[in-house]
Amino acid sequence: MAPRVTIEEKRKRMLEIFHESSQVYTLKELEKIGPKQKGIVSQTVKDVVQALVDDNLCHCEKIGSANYYWSFPSESAIHRKARKEKLQKEIHTLEHKQAELRAAVEQAQLGREQTEERRGLVEELAEVEAVWAKQREEMKVFGECDPVVMAGRKRAAVVAKDAANRWTDNVFIMQSWVRDKFNMDVADFNKHFGVPADLDNL
Repeated sequence: MAPRVTIEEKRKRMLEIFHESSQVYTLKELEKIGPKQKGIVSQTVKDVVQALVDDNLCHCEKIGSANYYWSFPSESAIHRKARKEKLQKEIHTLEHKQAELRAAVEQAQLGREQTEERRGLVEELAEVEAVWAKQREEMKVFGECDPVVMAGRKRAAVVAKDAANRWTDNVFIMQSWVRDKFNMDVADFNKHFGVPADLDNL
């Protein structure tokens, strides 16, 4: 049993067909040449060629009703050279950025050398932060009595009371309208719509 050919090997062999011949082919021609010359199964030729086109390693041009494919050795070299130059530019940019970051780190470390004074100040800061955190927890306990919170709750209570009275007035208006329009007793209205008999403004 012949070893299975990987997709990368198929791509390499398909490029060899183009580069060795320097010819332009249709897909049908490649499906005939591929199995004979390079052992590429004809059913996979289309996918292999399309992968090469997608990676800009092969050109495709529609002329009339047929697609024509080609790839010349010089183009592959040009493509690799352009990619190399692009990668070199990226490397240069990253090296420059790395140098800037190292300089920033060195600048940030100035005056932060580990001395006894600095160590003492760091410990003192940790103690102050611990006290501050504890006091914040204690403040939460007394938060309910905060004058700002109480004032906000009073304002919210006034708004809620006004809204409740507005809806109570709306119910009274509806009661009067139904009584006049349908000659329904208020007690029947209350019973039918679940309105408490002692409903009144706050």
